[in-house]
Amino acid sequence: MNQTEAIDKAALLKKANEMMTQHEHYFTGLTATDVEQKGDVLVFRGDYFLDEQGLPGEKSTAAFNVFKFLAVALSSRYHLQE
Repeated sequence: MNQTEAIDKAALLKKANEMMTQHEHYFTGLTATDVEQKGDVLVFRGDYFLDEQGLPGEKSTAAFNVFKFLAVALSSRYHLQE
């Protein structure tokens, strides 16, 4: 791992949810509900707003972009505490 700060999942999700409200693609109802460490990358999860057939809906691209933003911004600063 790079020189990153250890952080527990709850604290990281709180920080991510606060941070995402500043993103240009953020919309009300978008929330990171889980995060997982994959190597040096933090992978954020939440509702991807899929339609009834499980296909991407209107808000899916925005949700993906915000979760990607969180991964890029926070992976360089933190890693999940074990």
